[in-house]
Amino acid sequence: MTDLWAAKREDARRGVEPLAVRMRPRSLDEVIGQSHLLGPGKLLRRMIQADAIMSLILHGPPGTGKTTLAEVIAGATNRRFVRENAASVGVKRIRELIEEADRYLGDTGRRTILFLDEIHRFTKSQQDVLLGDVERGLITLIGATTENPLFSVNSALISRSTLFRLEPLTESEIVEALKRAIADPGRGYGKLDIRATDEALRVWAVKCEGDARRALSALEVAVRSSFESERGPGASLGSSHAKGPGLRQGLVIDTQLAEDSIQQKIAVYGDDGHYDAASAMIKSVRGSDPDAAVYWIARMLDAGEDPRFIARRLAILASEDVGNADPRGVVVAQACWDLVARIGMPEARITLAQCATYLACAPKSNAACLAIDAALNDVREGRVRPVPLHLRDKNTSPVSTGSGEGERVRRVEGEAYEYSHDAEGGITGQDYLGVEKCYYEPGDKGAERAMRERLEEVRRRRRQRRGSS
Repeated sequence: MTDLWAAKREDARRGVEPLAVRMRPRSLDEVIGQSHLLGPGKLLRRMIQADAIMSLILHGPPGTGKTTLAEVIAGATNRRFVRENAASVGVKRIRELIEEADRYLGDTGRRTILFLDEIHRFTKSQQDVLLGDVERGLITLIGATTENPLFSVNSALISRSTLFRLEPLTESEIVEALKRAIADPGRGYGKLDIRATDEALRVWAVKCEGDARRALSALEVAVRSSFESERGPGASLGSSHAKGPGLRQGLVIDTQLAEDSIQQKIAVYGDDGHYDAASAMIKSVRGSDPDAAVYWIARMLDAGEDPRFIARRLAILASEDVGNADPRGVVVAQACWDLVARIGMPEARITLAQCATYLACAPKSNAACLAIDAALNDVREGRVRPVPLHLRDKNTSPVSTGSGEGERVRRVEGEAYEYSHDAEGGITGQDYLGVEKCYYEPGDKGAERAMRERLEEVRRRRRQRRGSS
């Protein structure tokens, strides 16, 4: 029986679709951005053109086109597209999808793409039902997630999938998407008399943080709000953009209207963002770039990061990367940690900036870090060395120096522990380990230069004494 109202219902559904949905690319050539995946000769483009799509996991920030790309892949490879959310699809539904895909393949010869949003929520029981048919090629699985799949997706899926990271769109790419939506007469606002200034487009391109969906939503808010203010509440822009005349005087979207149509920038700061920003801050300080260091601290603070976490990382860095090249660095970091805990935000931002810029400008050395790691490796991997007899605390007999200053020498089986303060230059040349080892190698920067010179003299005397014994 013919459904006489099907077309009308479909028009009604399309009439309420947001602009971002209507403007989704329908082919590879319409996709904006992601040239590292879809550029000429790139792997994903070659896979699509050769119809060699196996299981994929697309990961990246919101609004970078993961769902859109999955739909484009389905269209380019002539496969049926089924979309589900991994958090809500159950084992029963998966079995139904497998049966449907099997029947569809038998009836039409076309394979099915199962697109799973939030694939990091996919459970082991769901995998057990699906992955066998994925491996046989009955269903092509494409997953999408904003998390890092190496940490958040089950290993069984990772081992059967090719991973592709989608990057936030650049400002120029966002502007291109906005201009395309304004000019498109079928899906966008090409039949309305609308013009956006370059400054307005840049406002959206900056504030959307590479999220094309947010930028297009801002454009839609600007147009709809202006349209409704002229024609009155309840006016249908859906029919207007499809059929008829625009605003009586046209619409010019200026900077103020653009600002009023989008939220303030929202930091994208999930679990990955937390660690990535901290890593960037640490590497900036290590690389002696105070400007980058304070930027990444600002990024973390603006996203709501606990300032004590930042102070803790700076304290670790002070020993690990500045070390004895500037021994005051660890003191500054300790004071920073204490002050941040005491004063809190917003004032703690200044303390964090002071500490980070000091450490960034300080000379760098990781010699102390390398020394303890090498010693720990010897302790764990080699034979445990006994404490030399003249260094032990027990079974020693004191020998008076006659100076009245108390015990300074311990004799053990004819060998004496020598009190360093009584030796010339404070250097006895005595052996304190029982074997020749050089764990600590001071650099030639900052305070370590003097330490290096003194240590060379200490080791020289020790070698002389060892050679003469």
